[in-house]
Amino acid sequence: MIVHLRKWLERLKFLLLFLLLTYLFSHLFQAFTAWMEPHDPYRKPHGQAVKAFHEQASLVEVEDMSAAERLRLFYWYGE
Repeated sequence: MIVHLRKWLERLKFLLLFLLLTYLFSHLFQAFTAWMEPHDPYRKPHGQAVKAFHEQASLVEVEDMSAAERLRLFYWYGE
């Protein structure tokens, strides 16, 4: 059996380069993702912005509702 050393070295070089570039691109995508996402998505908005959902207020309102009113609200919002 003849072993072609040069061919195997080329394949090994290709495999190492492929693994190195895959590792590099995965870290670049992770860094880009970290740069794009907001630091604190649940912070209080600044300026003219209004926070659209107040968790505490909605829980109190739901507790005061009857079952029929909850069902009507459920179908109204489509949730």
